[in-house]
Amino acid sequence: MRAAVLEAPGKTPTVMDFDEPDGADVVDVRLAGCNPVDLALASGAMGEPVTPSVVGKEGIGTTADGERVYFDSPPAPFGSWAQRCRVDPALTFPIPDGLDDDLAVALGIAGLAAWLPLTRHADVSDGKSVLVLGATGVVGHIAVQSAKLLGAGRVVGAGRNPDALEKARDLGADAVVRLGEGDDAAALKDEAGDGYDVVIDMVYGDPFLAALDASAVGATLITVGQGAGSTAAIPFAQLLGRTHIGHMNNFMPPEVMRAGYEELTKHAADGRIRVDTERYPLDEAARAWQAQADGPHTKIAIQIS
Repeated sequence: MRAAVLEAPGKTPTVMDFDEPDGADVVDVRLAGCNPVDLALASGAMGEPVTPSVVGKEGIGTTADGERVYFDSPPAPFGSWAQRCRVDPALTFPIPDGLDDDLAVALGIAGLAAWLPLTRHADVSDGKSVLVLGATGVVGHIAVQSAKLLGAGRVVGAGRNPDALEKARDLGADAVVRLGEGDDAAALKDEAGDGYDVVIDMVYGDPFLAALDASAVGATLITVGQGAGSTAAIPFAQLLGRTHIGHMNNFMPPEVMRAGYEELTKHAADGRIRVDTERYPLDEAARAWQAQADGPHTKIAIQIS
C-alpha cells in the first residue's frame, strides 16, 4: 500500500510502499489529520520513534462493515497517512451522519484539546469569563466556539496573528487581544473585567504568566500546548487561590474521549462548530508536513482516497 513513511527520527516522511496491516481491526483510510504532535513524535521529542513507520496519529476510515469512523493513536508501525491502517478499537469512534470528513478529523485531536478542558477540567457555564490564550490556531478557534456553546459570558481570544484573531472574533469571541505589542498582562487585564474565571492556554511561556496575572481568584487555568515556550517562572503568590492543570487528550480515559467526541461532533453536525481545513493529496505529504511546521491557522488534512 502507499503510505507516508518516517525512515529516521527528524526526517520528512517519504511516500512509498509499506506492508499492509492485517487482522480484524483494520480500516480503509479516507482522510488523515496533521497536527503538531505528529511532528513532535517524528522528531524524537516525545521519545524515540519506531522506524520505519507510517506517520499520522488520527484519521477517518471505513471499517469492513462499511461504518465511517474516526480513529486516534493507531498502534505502531501503522499510522493514518496510508491507504489502510490498524486501529485501536477503544480509540475508534463513530461519526454522526451529516458531518463531513474534514470537520470530523478536525474535531479529533484538535477538537478534543479544546472541548475536554472546557468540560472535564473547568466549568464555563453561567456566564463565566473565558480567556482563550492562543486563539489563532485550530484548537483556539474551536475553544472560542465551544466556550460560547457551553454558556460562557465573555470570551476573549488572544494571540499574535491579526487575521487569525479576526477569525476568532467572527467565530464568537467578544473581544480579541493581540499579544507581543507591549505589556501583554495589561492588555489582557483591560479585557478581563473582574478577572478571567477560566483560561485555556495553547502557548504557555510568558503569555501564560500574563494570563495568570489577569485571572480571578478561584480561576482554573488549563495548559494544552507550549507554542510560546516550554517553561514559565511562576511566582507562588500568583497561583494562590487558582488551579492550574496540564491537559493531554490521551491522558484521559478512552471512554471520556469517546463521550467528548460524541458531544462535540453532535454540535458540529447541527452547524454550531466551524473549522477551516486545507487538504493535500498523499503524494504531497512532504508539502503538508512543511505547512504544519510553518504554523498554519487551518486544519491540515491528507486525502488518501
